[in-house]
Amino acid sequence: MDRIRGRAWKFGDAVNTDVIYPGKYLPLTDPKEMALHAFEGVRPEFAKAVKPGDVLVAGRYFGCGSSREQAATCLKALGLGAVIAESFARIYYRNAINLGLPISVCPGISKGIEEGQELEVDLASGTIKNLASGESFQAQPLPPFVLEILEAGGLIPYLKGRLRSTRSRA
Repeated sequence: MDRIRGRAWKFGDAVNTDVIYPGKYLPLTDPKEMALHAFEGVRPEFAKAVKPGDVLVAGRYFGCGSSREQAATCLKALGLGAVIAESFARIYYRNAINLGLPISVCPGISKGIEEGQELEVDLASGTIKNLASGESFQAQPLPPFVLEILEAGGLIPYLKGRLRSTRSRA
């Protein structure tokens, strides 16, 4: 997976799935429409201001609360390059990978990044560089099989590709 480069959007600790994607929009099924409501209750400008490749940086326990996949779907549909946090709720972490949203755990990241700074993220090595300050952070590198899932666009496309590959060899 190539390096991700984008502007940092900073959030705090314990950002729950109701804040990421409000429950009143659960009936929506189009990811592009869902994306328009990301963080609307706390940062109404967020969905319109995010550019493809931007990086969401958060503190501890990002994605806590309900297990709704929409909280990862809406961020992927916005075109976020990655979500980097000090820790994640486990179900959010798995939902993000399964949906193909790049995600990484990086202790201390929220203290070393300011909103709007440009970041470069290498998920394979776990290196996150703050291009404004020159400071680097070491995240937990993602295992090769997780990188393959992300590269495929999520778990379903990954498994379909593996199935096609298996069938063509048979």
